[in-house]
Amino acid sequence: MNTQRLHDFYELGKPSITGMNVLMALGGLALAGVGADWQLVLTTALGTAAAVASANALNMVWEREGDKHMARTASRPLPRGRLGVGESLAFGLILGVLSIAILASINLLTAGLGLFAILAYVLVYTPLKRRTPLALLIGAVPGAVPPLIGWTAATGTIDLPGLTLFGILLVWQLPHFLAIALFRKQDYARAGIKTVAVVRGDAVAKAQAVAWSLALIPISFALVPLEVAGWLYGSVALILGVGYFGYSLKGLRPSGDAAWARRYFFASLVYLPVLTLALAVDVALL
Repeated sequence: MNTQRLHDFYELGKPSITGMNVLMALGGLALAGVGADWQLVLTTALGTAAAVASANALNMVWEREGDKHMARTASRPLPRGRLGVGESLAFGLILGVLSIAILASINLLTAGLGLFAILAYVLVYTPLKRRTPLALLIGAVPGAVPPLIGWTAATGTIDLPGLTLFGILLVWQLPHFLAIALFRKQDYARAGIKTVAVVRGDAVAKAQAVAWSLALIPISFALVPLEVAGWLYGSVALILGVGYFGYSLKGLRPSGDAAWARRYFFASLVYLPVLTLALAVDVALL
């Protein structure tokens, strides 16, 4: 197998998205106070990476025709014909089976969450993208599973702190993807994807982004009164949340155009890793 084909299979897993999800799973481990159990950390990271990459690869197989019509996806391996459908499908399925086997070595609850995330993302969210803008909220549910995978890997249970982590990632995804849909509106329209901006207009998409950004503030801060995170994390969560919300309000101005949406999207990419890092540091210092 040549280097290009290896890179194409690697690209099927959407490595940047996979990396972000692994980071969130490790955040769940950190919140649970795993410490230096490196075997658990490595197993959780590998299992999460395989699950997310599996869902992404299977999503690419499903959306290969629509991807031909979007500038950001037209160069992917399947639309370009560099990989075939059969081999890409096999790759995604093998990764999925491997992920469940790895996560099951930790506990069955964690494996069940991984399986749910794959099935919900591929079989529910992916086809709904071309039917309703509600797919955004529906897809955020499996997308928010990774921190819960980390939490259950350490604790073996689903409880309030783990659900709070789940809620943080779920809510974060909504303004994040609303921003993408705003500055790539024409791309999504050509591909037949029913985003909020395409179906209901920019004003509604921006208003929703403001609402979800505001909701992030109390949800992210909730880990402090739950006494699983301290004031270092709490201070960072408040500063990030207020700043992110404040920037969302700029989108309501007449000048809140695609350039604003692009900057707002990049702000979301700063928000999540910084929040996760603050959580990890805070828990380490408790």
